[in-house]
Amino acid sequence: MPNGDSVRRALDEAAAVQAAFRADAAAMAACDAFADAAHRALAAGRTLYSCGNGGSMSDAMHFAEEWSGRFRGDRAALPAIAFSDPAAMTCIANDFGFEQVFARQVEAHGRAGDVLVTLSTSGNSSNLVAALNAARARGMTTVGLLGRGGGAMRALCDVAVVVPLAKTSDRIQEVHIQVVHAVIEAVERRMFPQNYAG
Repeated sequence: MPNGDSVRRALDEAAAVQAAFRADAAAMAACDAFADAAHRALAAGRTLYSCGNGGSMSDAMHFAEEWSGRFRGDRAALPAIAFSDPAAMTCIANDFGFEQVFARQVEAHGRAGDVLVTLSTSGNSSNLVAALNAARARGMTTVGLLGRGGGAMRALCDVAVVVPLAKTSDRIQEVHIQVVHAVIEAVERRMFPQNYAG
């Protein structure tokens, strides 16, 4: 197959997943609920935390830096932290096992009113399940950006954004990062409307 055909097929598949996601009323409602939860926490001076494995960790880090840095325009820095410090993770993994690498950090930092955002294409990552349980025990709001039906994590999330149709991690992650950007924009429009004037 020529490269051009392969690239076009990949883009067509990505567009089909995006269309299915936008047509899914439950997914759209979950995105709105995610934005509401993030706005409520930030307006109250609480913190957004995020975590994931592999490419989803990269997306969790991307999520956090958009709040503490700049998204569309200059505005106050907002408190968001990704659990991605390699020293902390390897310490915890060495002492308690890899399943605890996020839960221990939730225990250390999470407080009632904070939000934990977990990203998983399978919805079954045991270390994210442990993190969600730790967050719920602390009265945190739990959010999942998930795929493949949501897996075991779905029931542990106050807000579950589940990507339909997609069977592969790349297609699921492509929607996850679009959701991240859309939610940040929605919250910014409420908190910093001047950045969207004109």
